[in-house]
Amino acid sequence: MRLSFAAAFLLALSVLASAPAKADEFTKADIDRWQAEYQKVVAEGRTLWTDGSLGTNGVACAQCHPNAANTHPETYPKFQKQLGKVAQLWEMVNWCLRNPLQGQPLGADDPKMTAMLSYATFERRGVKLAPGTH
Repeated sequence: MRLSFAAAFLLALSVLASAPAKADEFTKADIDRWQAEYQKVVAEGRTLWTDGSLGTNGVACAQCHPNAANTHPETYPKFQKQLGKVAQLWEMVNWCLRNPLQGQPLGADDPKMTAMLSYATFERRGVKLAPGTH
């Protein structure tokens, strides 16, 4: 039995389509490099968290939240009474920047915000996610 070109093409296509897709494979060097980059951002976040340069009054995040205590990044998004809505952690960080620190808010994608959120989340590593809880 001879298959037409079109039939052979469709058969080959169906065989290829049924092959399992492979996820990206990462080398140990990839993972080590990525972990080092992450740790650099966490360290930058700790620096920002512990100095008073983000505000205008010398207050640092660490004065109320040493080691990012009581920030609970694992519980976001959640309702925040200060904001009157369900919010992301970056929005609450901005509330603190504007109010206790008397500074300017940061964009959600600002590298400083990424660093601060990375630090707060790093300090809570191993804690189970629990969005919406208080």
